[in-house]
Amino acid sequence: MKMNRFNHLTLTAFLLILLSPFASADFVDQPAAIIDANADAAIQQFYKDVKGGEDFLSKVKGYLVFPSVVKAGFVVGGKYGEGVLRVNGKSVGYYSIASGSVGFQMGAQKASYIIAFVTQDALDKFIRSNGWEAGVDGAITVAKWGAGTDLSTISYQNPIYAFVFGEKGLMYNLSLEGTKFTKINRH
Repeated sequence: MKMNRFNHLTLTAFLLILLSPFASADFVDQPAAIIDANADAAIQQFYKDVKGGEDFLSKVKGYLVFPSVVKAGFVVGGKYGEGVLRVNGKSVGYYSIASGSVGFQMGAQKASYIIAFVTQDALDKFIRSNGWEAGVDGAITVAKWGAGTDLSTISYQNPIYAFVFGEKGLMYNLSLEGTKFTKINRH
């Protein structure tokens, strides 16, 4: 179906309305201090929500924390958030996460993401990259856990694990395939 200007404007307006309950100034163009504070809060929530989470993060080589990733769509969708790469508990760089998609999807969601690099090689490849894409530059295993599941039982056999938590809203389809991670400058 060919979309005319009116259809594009209608779709754009719909996505803006869909995102508005989730959108706030706390996830776009934030200073480093704000991103770090929000990341600290997200990590504390991860420790609270995921049994064994603190022990798991202490054993990985580094991890990205995206405290607020907003995803919305109605046939055409997208997601965006800003976060920080932590190595040995210290912030070493700031990144955005973004993707777009077309297909069956409807809704909006705001969640926190942690992307953990289990191996030094996976972390080094990510740091050296100039625009890293999940599924192309590295495979990410999306961890699934339920109540009572303890992360200390994880096998560490995959080089990169992703955790999505603190979800607010409803969205069909969770995948990181094709998601772009880009280094951003924050002061």
